Order: sequence, then structure tokens, then C-alpha cells
Amino acid sequence: MTVAQLTHKVLITDYTWPNVEPERKILEEAGIELVIAPSSDEKTLASYAADVDAIMFCFAEVPETVVRAARKCLVASRYGIGVDNIDKATCSELGIVVTNVPDYCVDEVADHVMAMVLSFNRHIGPLDRAVKAGGWGKTPLPKHSRRLRDTTFGIVGIGRIGRAVARRAGVFGMRVLAFDPYVKPSEAPKGIEMAPLDRLLAQSDFVSLHTPLTDETRALIGRAELKIMKPTAFIVNAARGPLIDDVVLVEALRAGEIAGAGIDVTPTEPPSADHPLFQMDNVIVTPHTAFHSQEALLELEERTAREVVRVLNGEMPENLVNPEVLGHTRASINR
Repeated sequence: MTVAQLTHKVLITDYTWPNVEPERKILEEAGIELVIAPSSDEKTLASYAADVDAIMFCFAEVPETVVRAARKCLVASRYGIGVDNIDKATCSELGIVVTNVPDYCVDEVADHVMAMVLSFNRHIGPLDRAVKAGGWGKTPLPKHSRRLRDTTFGIVGIGRIGRAVARRAGVFGMRVLAFDPYVKPSEAPKGIEMAPLDRLLAQSDFVSLHTPLTDETRALIGRAELKIMKPTAFIVNAARGPLIDDVVLVEALRAGEIAGAGIDVTPTEPPSADHPLFQMDNVIVTPHTAFHSQEALLELEERTAREVVRVLNGEMPENLVNPEVLGHTRASINR
């Protein structure tokens, strides 16, 4: 690899994959030195951010103190879709461009949601464990298995991933309802019926959440919403943990108000090892991996790095999260 003279520096706050060689190749070829934070706690990040020109962040929180400490920073590039873990308002105030990769894992998350739904509906996990424990022929038939073409799938948030889930549900012959306050009924994709949230929850056998995390959507599914749902219903959250109040979710599951849940994200990550959801046979839990495939991960690493290169080269990023910054960005972006 030919490495250009290193004239800029980028801080990687955190990552969960084996190495950052794809990013390093792209960055160093562009003359950008890569620095990896030894810890993602606030104090460490603030210290390491002091002399960097860019920040690349995954799950780490990048609060106001870190943003303000990054006095030279021109761009903060998210490894992922949501940007609720960075102080975007302060970035905009200071002229820091924020970018993301909004479409790298659409198929992976949609597949993961359907895998959870199918596993729950066919009782794959419990039946597998029962047979391996010597229960062949002794295990009661599953209680909640349904013929999918007779069921209704409710999707909360009908963006890229929500629409991909809807297409998959449609292939199984399921009726698809969707709630999204930013989509008019006349704008609904073919095969999707728009509905108010309360009607969607009341009529759906399966519910999947696909909204960003905002003040408006935090605890979107709470005690009142869970009580509306069918006692046979299954809810999936592969979006953002705080969309569901996990305390009342546990209560609803224990009370039989809903039949089960598929959880890929939790309000605090990692959750405590003794989290009540881990003790429930009717809950499927995966460790925030719905986004993952070999192809998606490589795409994520490379595109996140390329956004940094674009901004530091004075070019517009492909995905600008805070367009309000353009009037006073620290970077000299040619529009």
C-alpha cells in the first residue's frame, strides 16, 4: 500500500469487528493518520479528540464535552445509521459536519427481523432445546404457531428497513399494516395499509419497530401500548433500545399481555448479565448484530472512512445528517 504524507488525523472512538484495516487503507492513502481510542469513556475521548481533524464513531457516546474538546474537528462520521449517540446540535453549532451510512444493512436487518418472527412462530429455539434434552415425542405442540398467511404484520416506521420488512412479510402472504406520521396514506407503498399506531398494535400478530430514536419516539412502546396488543402477539425491536420501555415490557411478558419479544437492542448496552429478559423462554435476544453480514460490515467500514476523506478534501459527503451546518462549517466544502 502506498501511504501518502500524513497531514490529517482521525480518531476512531470504538468498533466491534476484528480490525480496522479497510478503514486504515482508505485513510492512509488519503494522508490521514488513524488513531484508536484505548477506551470509549468520556474523559478518554475528550483527551484524544483534542487534536484530530475527524472522528469516526460506532456505539460510543460522543457528548457535548467530547465535541467541544475536538477543537480542530471538521467531520464526525458514524459507523451506522442512527446518530442519537452524538451531540448533533453542538456539532452544528461548532460547524462540524455529521455523516452516517443510512443504507448499508437494510437487507440484513430485515432478514434478522423475519428470522426472529419465524423462530418464534415455529418455536425453533424451545423445540431444539427440548429435543436435545431427550424430549422427542414428549414435547407439547407449540402454543402460538400460526399460519402466516392468516396473520397481520405491523411495522412502526416505514423507511428503508421498514419497507424491506414489509416486502418480506408480503412474500409470506401476511397482511401488512404500517404506522409512520411522516407518510401519508396516499404515499403508502404497494401492499401496505397505513394505520394509526393504536389500531396497528390492536390488530397485529407481529409488530416490528423501525423508527429513529428521537425525543418523540423514546419509550414509544410503553405500558399503554403493550396493553393494546393481542395476548398472542410478538414484538421485535432491532432499531434502538429506548424505543421500548424494557421494564414494562418485562411486566407485560410476565403477565401474559403479549406472547413474546425479539430483542436485538436494549436501552443500555451491554445490558446487565441478570437482565430479566434473559430468563424468559418466550424472548429471543441477540447482541445488536442485526446489521451484520460480511458484505455489510466491509461496506460500513469503507463508506464511513470515505465520508471523512470527502469532507477533509473539501467535497460534499454522500450523507449529510446536519445540513444546517453548511452555512458555517469548519470545512471548506465545495457545493
